[in-house]
Amino acid sequence: MGTSGRRRLLPVPFLTGALLLAGCSSGATGPGTPPARTALAPAPPTGVRAAACQVPLPAAWQAAFTAGEYRPPPGERAVLTETGPGWTALQLTGTQGRRAALARQGETASRTLLRLADPAEHQLLAADFDGRRWAAFAVLEGRTLGSPWSLYVWDATTGRSRRLARADRPGPLPRPVVHDGTVLWAQGTGSGKATVFAAPAAGGAPRAWHTGVLDSPFAAGGLLVWREAAGGGTRLAAVSLRDGRPAALPPPVAALRDLRSAVSDGTTWAWVAGETAPRLMVWRTGQARPTAAVTASPAVDGMDQLRVSGRLLTWRTPETSYGLDLESGAYAEITPAYGYAQAAGGALALAYSVGDAKATGARPVIQVVDADRLPGLPRCG
Repeated sequence: MGTSGRRRLLPVPFLTGALLLAGCSSGATGPGTPPARTALAPAPPTGVRAAACQVPLPAAWQAAFTAGEYRPPPGERAVLTETGPGWTALQLTGTQGRRAALARQGETASRTLLRLADPAEHQLLAADFDGRRWAAFAVLEGRTLGSPWSLYVWDATTGRSRRLARADRPGPLPRPVVHDGTVLWAQGTGSGKATVFAAPAAGGAPRAWHTGVLDSPFAAGGLLVWREAAGGGTRLAAVSLRDGRPAALPPPVAALRDLRSAVSDGTTWAWVAGETAPRLMVWRTGQARPTAAVTASPAVDGMDQLRVSGRLLTWRTPETSYGLDLESGAYAEITPAYGYAQAAGGALALAYSVGDAKATGARPVIQVVDADRLPGLPRCG
């Protein structure tokens, strides 16, 4: 498979700028500290409205996005890589070089995961953190997506990183998953195929779980899921995160064919269907069948990089990024032009440029807010 449906690099304008870490209140945050999160009991999923409508971005959302600005240490520029519950992975570049860093809730400064060997060429590409001890992150060793990459694991108890794997063959872009002391990822292994690997974070040889023509896997509840070529098309396949054994998908999801950009948190599943008339499809536990949630242009034009967190679903188009409130059945444009957004683990991260990104004086901005504390988007009609 080509790169369709895979996570792409952020455009160059987002490679510098301020990192904003904010909740929905205006309370100050310390350096490198994600916003304090309030534990909320998860609400049972509700049905998904067909053909959701677009609404203006609420003032409360905009206020949350602009509140609690955090700036990197003097002389360093911040780049958002990933976000999750109580943590944010970022790239910091300054006169002392470039480093991969992790900002954690309750800590006043970010932790250095690794100092990158080549600050001009190497980029922090993806990361995951279990919220306690282990972080896994991938470093692209060049400026193109076809460059080799290395996967590292970091131990919060020692502050040290070690290289877990290196990929120099064509294959899916890295999107590591950390689960119960195990790091999981896929990399190209030749002949157009890729292998899903699992390795103990504390040390030990990687184990091959599955080989095929497949995309990067993602965690969905207790499953590890990926898109794979099968029978002249594509389908989703899954194994148990616990032991790597083949696992059954929910019947409405298992029946899907030729989908793109699939994502799930284990309860809500979303993907892009159709080429000439694309539509954002959603299925939630308890529904009889999937729903075409967003069908209108321009929101569906070139949609990619879907992410889901609770009731919030985000995606990017070539022009901007959107957020869909599954509870209200409404969606809004949540970044300025050419912005990027991702919802994950109760957090919502945005990246965009104020002014012409190619012109002198443009101000790249990155924001992270607590998605669970955002008010619902207004219902249409």
